[in-house]
This record gives sequence, structure tokens and C-alpha cells, in this order.
Amino acid sequence: MQYPLRVANAALTLPVFGEVEPARVLALDDLFAMVSDSFPISPGHTLIIACRPVARFQELTSAEKARLLAWIDWTQQHLASHLTPAPDGFNFGLNDGPAAGQTIPQLHFHVIPRYTGDFPDPRGGVRHV
Repeated sequence: MQYPLRVANAALTLPVFGEVEPARVLALDDLFAMVSDSFPISPGHTLIIACRPVARFQELTSAEKARLLAWIDWTQQHLASHLTPAPDGFNFGLNDGPAAGQTIPQLHFHVIPRYTGDFPDPRGGVRHV
């Protein structure tokens, strides 16, 4: 994977999400932006957002799907090495369509750091948090 293009004090505008503050941008390339969530479930909660207008997973090209997987891996490694304390686990999530709970009609994938004891009973993942 190529190194991410880092953004320093540059405005970033994404479909549906609009302008994203530079301080929230972790990395980006021509297809995706890794952005700190505005309403995090836990510290480090990151969104991987498609840079072109696309709402659903099946609208991604094969190349975009492969790149998304690479960015999921990068984001998990980045958070594991930069958060203190390091996360004990992660939730990964994509709400694909309104029936699945998608409220923003722009493809975005959640990478959510989790910590032992951060929720009394984490069984069932983000459905019960």
C-alpha cells in the first residue's frame, strides 16, 4: 500500500459530510479519507469515508473495495500504535442502507477501538453499546 497523503491545515470536502476540519483528518488518498468521528463511541473512533459520491457498498468498484480493506488494516494498526492505552479490541462496522441503520447516505466504515470494561457486557458488539 502506498503511504497515505497527509493533510496539514488543508480544507477537505467530502460528499454528504461536507467540510471536514483538518485536525480530524488522519490520512487520505484519492479514494478514501480517514476521519475522526464527530460523535465517537470511544476515543479513536474513526470513519473511513469514500471520496466520491457513493452510498452503498455494492456501488464501490473492485479496486475501491480492495483499497477499503487496506485502509481498515491501516486504521486499526494506526490506532493500536497511537492510542494510550492501546485498545484491547475493535468493532468494525458498515451500515449499508436505511434498513440497516445508515443515516448518512455516503459510504463510511467505522473502526471503533474497544477497551476491557468500557461497557458492562460487550457481547453483541455495537448493537448494544
